[in-house]
Amino acid sequence: MTAMPELGMIAIGAVAAAAASGVTDSLVIQVVVFAVVSTALVAAVRPVARRSRAERPGLSSGVEALKGRSAVVVERVDGTRGQIKLAGEIWSARSLDAGEVYEPGSQVNVVEIDGATAVVM
Repeated sequence: MTAMPELGMIAIGAVAAAAASGVTDSLVIQVVVFAVVSTALVAAVRPVARRSRAERPGLSSGVEALKGRSAVVVERVDGTRGQIKLAGEIWSARSLDAGEVYEPGSQVNVVEIDGATAVVM
């Protein structure tokens, strides 16, 4: 393993050139195999790796995007059950504090999502 993925791809090109040396004694062919394989790997893999490593601060999706949002209580929410309207959809909900009760029409904040249930306060 290397610290830079590009060096790993160049190493694969060197292995390909070594394999070519087992087939032919031509130094030119070995150098061409090394250059073509290394360049192709770097050209193909590097952009894909760069896109996958790109961090997008502030952007969250899925369940993470729902945490911290406010919702409206549709059906009484207590420590075990209830329903809220969150992001235009009806969700099962329960309160974070088991003793806390929220009546329909109340505004609540989503603390976390536990499976298909929103935990609110």
